Parts: sequence; structure tokens; C-alpha cells
Amino acid sequence: MLLKDNTVLIVILTAVLTGMIGLYALKAMGLVKLAPKKGSIGKNIIGGLIFGIGFALLGYCPGTIAGAIGNGYLDAITGGTIGIIIGSALFAAAYPRLRRGVLKLGDFGDVTLPRLFKVNDWVAVIPVAVLIVLLLIWLR
Repeated sequence: MLLKDNTVLIVILTAVLTGMIGLYALKAMGLVKLAPKKGSIGKNIIGGLIFGIGFALLGYCPGTIAGAIGNGYLDAITGGTIGIIIGSALFAAAYPRLRRGVLKLGDFGDVTLPRLFKVNDWVAVIPVAVLIVLLLIWLR
């Protein structure tokens, strides 16, 4: 992540755009019911730190590490597998204390943009989609 190549960011933004439009389209057709998990600033901080440390050490995110292990990449098999096991064990051991403390900091519930602004889903989805498209154009 030297911020010289935007390929990963472009892929992630494209996935967010596609997923957002697809999920809300399925919701509008009555084919799915969205049930977002409750969030908090503390959960984002802890999750971001865990994700960031793993990404910085090996250069893999959780999804790509699974793919790399499946492909037999030695760095993923050794460092990735060990990291997943140790990281999961440490988080599981710390969870009872984290749950009562840091994970509750800045609790904002299961809010979504449409719920937050009390508007129809598409009133929030379309502007966000346009912003993502503009950002993608700028990044290219």
C-alpha cells in the first residue's frame, strides 16, 4: 500500500457499488431482507487494527489469504495460517473484556443511510452510487 497503484481500491469500490445496487434491487423486489449488524466506533477501530496489522505484515486481506492458501502460496500457508490462528485465539481470549468496554464505544446501532435520513432506500443509494462512480473515474 504505497498509494502508487489504485487497482485494489478500484476493485473494492467496484464491488461496493455492484453489491449495494444489487442488494437494494433484490430488497426492492422482496427477494431479500437486510439485517445489518449493530456497529460502533470501537468495533471499527478494533476490526481496522486487526485487518491493518494482517494486511501490513503479509499483504493479504482475509479473502485473499484464503485464496492464496488454496493456491499453495508458501507465505500464505505459513504466515497466513499461523496469523489467522494466533489472531483468532487472541481476539477470542480478549473478547469478554472487549465486549464490555472498547467494542461498545460510540455505539450507533444497526443504522443505514436510508434509516438515518428517514428516506426511501434509493434516495440514499443513487447519490452514493454516483459518488462512487465519480471517484472511480477520477482514480482511473
